[in-house]
Amino acid sequence: MKKSIVYEIMETKSSMYLSQFRLWLCFIITTLVSLSSSTRWYDDHISLKEIHAEETFHFPKNFLFGTASSAYQYEGAYLTDGKTLSNWDVFTNISGKIADGSHGKVAVDHYHRYPGDLDLMEDLGVNSYRLSLSWARILPKGRFGDVNMGGIDHYNRMINDILKTGIEPFVTLTHYDIPQELEYRYGSWLNPQIREDFEHYANICFRHFGDRVKFWSTFNEPNVQVILGYRTGTYPPSRCSKPFGNCSCGDSYIEPLVAAHNIILSHLAAVNLYRTKFQEQQRGQIGIVMNTIWFEPISDSLADRLAADRAQAFYLTWFLDPVVFGRYPREMREILGDDLPEFTKDDLKSSKNALDFIGINQYTSRYAKDCLHSVCEPGKGGSRAEGFVYANALKDGLRLGEPVGMEEMLMYATERYKNITLYVTENGFGENNTGVLLNDYQRVKFMSNYLDALKRAMRKGADVRGYFAWSLLDNFEWISGYTIRFGMYHVDFSTQERTPRLSASWYKNFIFQHRALSKDDWCLKQKEDTNFFLI
Repeated sequence: MKKSIVYEIMETKSSMYLSQFRLWLCFIITTLVSLSSSTRWYDDHISLKEIHAEETFHFPKNFLFGTASSAYQYEGAYLTDGKTLSNWDVFTNISGKIADGSHGKVAVDHYHRYPGDLDLMEDLGVNSYRLSLSWARILPKGRFGDVNMGGIDHYNRMINDILKTGIEPFVTLTHYDIPQELEYRYGSWLNPQIREDFEHYANICFRHFGDRVKFWSTFNEPNVQVILGYRTGTYPPSRCSKPFGNCSCGDSYIEPLVAAHNIILSHLAAVNLYRTKFQEQQRGQIGIVMNTIWFEPISDSLADRLAADRAQAFYLTWFLDPVVFGRYPREMREILGDDLPEFTKDDLKSSKNALDFIGINQYTSRYAKDCLHSVCEPGKGGSRAEGFVYANALKDGLRLGEPVGMEEMLMYATERYKNITLYVTENGFGENNTGVLLNDYQRVKFMSNYLDALKRAMRKGADVRGYFAWSLLDNFEWISGYTIRFGMYHVDFSTQERTPRLSASWYKNFIFQHRALSKDDWCLKQKEDTNFFLI
């Protein structure tokens, strides 16, 4: 009897010591994590004062931290498993179109190497991955041919592997690239037929992948696609007219409006399809991703303030207002008049609730100068097609403080679109290809400052639910080819070796520190676990 009591006392003491040890371990880990943020390279970008001021901020429990990519920039696998030519495959084959004469036939070979890239994401601690699908890989001839099951099988395997890694797929239907077949047949976005093709494509993707994909975006940056493809001609299909560019054909004043209208109607068709046939059962969300620039008036004059409003109308709300409100922005209607295509009653019916979220790609800001009531230099953006606004990155030789644009842009979208859900779907820093450069201090500073601005917007009420860094890897950067690097991992394009940069360590540390479960909550959880152990 006495012996059992002694054993019981010894067990109780052991449990108490173990409890104390676990609490001390929690304290030590918490302290080390805090100290890790005080290393020299981190202090350069976030002062201790700023860190203490933000200790009370916690991202929502379901907040998505991720990285972003696109099919053409990452996949490679040029004509693999039944894929046919995309518009970018054809465009990059034209001499002089890409800065270094390169192409995306191999890119970073993500098509074959994605399992290893998912390991890198898992190590970073991200819980979401934004990717796009290759339309030409799924429907090589659009609706004029069969579904390519080789492409379907590849994306099914990939989505399954993403989910097995504990990462949420955030999928874009098209990120600039379309089957070249549609360009050959009827001129792609200049022809209303494209709506039928896009809806057909969306239907196949929802049907094959929607049981696992809970976040869909229809288009990535259609404003960039339209402006560069049909006004300046620097993107495919390379259509433009003077003074915007020197293309073999095109009309820089009218064709961007036609292409944009068909993209908007294609978006509405896909959303309506998802709403009526898939969303209730699949329980996903659908939105659109826009490139955003914050336009700051270059002066406090009324003319320049109105110019900043026009700049947004001719860049961002050009696409979002029709989707949300069923009409083009007032500023566009006043300047362009009958040149703007009209929406029919049926179009307006399908535009109701045509967004669950807006994806915000935010990299930069510009000063806006009025050219409607003021004289601007020729060729500086002050045309009717651009809303009579000259947008410039400099004022008196100085740049606009870049991170300001993140906060302002998120608040602008929040106020204009009635507290709609927002995701920062791209944000990153590109550096010229001057070597390996693993200590990417500028990228760390950029990301740190922009994430601080994001948090300020969230404190003010912006419903931001995710942040995706562009990008995990160096990749094919459109007309810049491989001359600009955005990766948190350096890629040797000759060997495809991935090497982490300082920014990868920084982002990993940031995610760890800013998870919804705070350090104090985590320690409390350990204490509760210890008490449960003693019971």
